[in-house]
Amino acid sequence: MRRPHIKICCISSVEEARLASGAGAHLLGLVGPMPSGPGVLTLDAARAIAAHDHRPARPILLTASDTAADIARDAATVGVSSVQVVRHIAVQEARTLGESGLDYVQVIHVEGPDSVDLVDTYAEHCSAFLLDSGRPAAGFLGGTGAVHDWSLSAGFVRRSPRPVWLAGGLTPENVGAAIETVRPDGLDICSGLRREGRLDAGLLRDYIVAIDRATEKPA
Repeated sequence: MRRPHIKICCISSVEEARLASGAGAHLLGLVGPMPSGPGVLTLDAARAIAAHDHRPARPILLTASDTAADIARDAATVGVSSVQVVRHIAVQEARTLGESGLDYVQVIHVEGPDSVDLVDTYAEHCSAFLLDSGRPAAGFLGGTGAVHDWSLSAGFVRRSPRPVWLAGGLTPENVGAAIETVRPDGLDICSGLRREGRLDAGLLRDYIVAIDRATEKPA
């Protein structure tokens, strides 16, 4: 089974970024201003982290802005070329953002079967999708620590022409089942690796081990 790419989100310091990159993360999630959720940074604080060289991992900005102009401005302020858009933005804004040259990952909050239909809304414009467990109508745009219906996520993966990342309540204990059920291209985790608000080295190690064990199984 192919090993998914790994994104460690809610990075709150240069030290956490180095820890995640050293463990094999491909993406480092920097959470910009949000109405809710853990790990929120000011754009200036995110910029201070992104300014360091964390290769092989690279930073990606989570933004709650909902226009292409504001999203591009957020990215420029932080100094990143990749953005994760946590709202279901208007199609015209998605089109403009897709033409901007930014690496644009569109979050889909999996609340029901209709969520799968959003593949067709955004696939032409984004570079990848990320499936999460937020409830936008209630102001929750991610970081809930809740697992959504993975059968819907698996259907989304099968239908999507773009890479799909899975988020929402992942832990070292359930990530193997998530990989087997959903077959995502990437995995995104925040609260499942944090203790007392900090990225925990032991949980991070257990998470990577669990991923390796799951992907060593025959397909």
